[in-house]
Amino acid sequence: MQRVVSVVAHLGFRLQALPPALCRPLSCAQTKIFGSDRVKLMESLVVGDIAELRPNQGTLSLFTNEAGGILDDLIVTNTSEGHLYVVSNAGCWEKDLALMQDKVRELQNQGRDVGLEVLDNALLALQGPTAAQVLQASVADDLKKLPFMTSAVMEVFGVSGCRVTRCGYTGEDGVEISVPAAEAVHLATALLKNPEVKLAGLAARDSLRLEAGLCLYGNDIDEHTTPVEGSLSWTLGKRRRAAMDFPGAKVIVPQLKGKVQRRRVGLMCEGAPMRAHSPILNMEGTKIGTVTSGCPSPSLKKNVAMGYVPCEYSRPGTMLLVEVRRKQQMAVVSKMPFVSTNYYTLK
Repeated sequence: MQRVVSVVAHLGFRLQALPPALCRPLSCAQTKIFGSDRVKLMESLVVGDIAELRPNQGTLSLFTNEAGGILDDLIVTNTSEGHLYVVSNAGCWEKDLALMQDKVRELQNQGRDVGLEVLDNALLALQGPTAAQVLQASVADDLKKLPFMTSAVMEVFGVSGCRVTRCGYTGEDGVEISVPAAEAVHLATALLKNPEVKLAGLAARDSLRLEAGLCLYGNDIDEHTTPVEGSLSWTLGKRRRAAMDFPGAKVIVPQLKGKVQRRRVGLMCEGAPMRAHSPILNMEGTKIGTVTSGCPSPSLKKNVAMGYVPCEYSRPGTMLLVEVRRKQQMAVVSKMPFVSTNYYTLK
């Protein structure tokens, strides 16, 4: 499995309450899809419009099954080098790889030009308001020309062949650096020599992504959740919706215009923090749903969570009850993100 380190540019970060040094590996799998039919392959597996991506532009997308369930979330980048660069969750790596390999073989048997290569790369995430400033000193490329969800191959701290992508899973500005695995420790060590850079662990990443309203696969979305139920309809490409040519389209597309039984919502409360598996109840005390992720928000000084409730309870401002430690407490359905995102755009 690829070795991956999470590094956060901490100075000026919105979470000043966090300790300055936290360490926890972050795992992702990286794959290259090549050949003239690479887009056809990827669009046979995901809901996004991969064909419309500009050179070096990426998008968050979803692997789905025929029942409309989400098999994994991933980022697909249309590189200027003539291949698709795919980053998916290491926890889903075996099933994701099998899914892609099976489709490669199927298309190859049809005479299609497509192939797959697993990259032996690590992924370093440098996140926070000073991330680009820190990285700029080590690269020749002008990072001001690299907006959110775009990437470029460059030399970083003397390591050639690094792919730097302006993205991350914190809601803040930042980059993810794909680096040959043998050079990962060198690159992480070089970054950490800057006093503004601190190692950050899973707790920091989890509170940041939750404040930003971002899903964690296996908690907030899974193969029994459709994109519409998960409030991820925006990942469905307009052309793909019209063509209904992605796995599960016959289930998912009608949900866009109809009514689903449940939706992912944000919740806020005071008192004890809401945690995954906490029951959600209506004001009469009847269980109507379950919390999927929750933690105290260092930014808001309140408790935030995500969970699933029937559509009739999904309107922001709806008052509900959440059972925490066998005690019921008030919670309110809230818009997400809980904290405004700070992605870097050229606007």
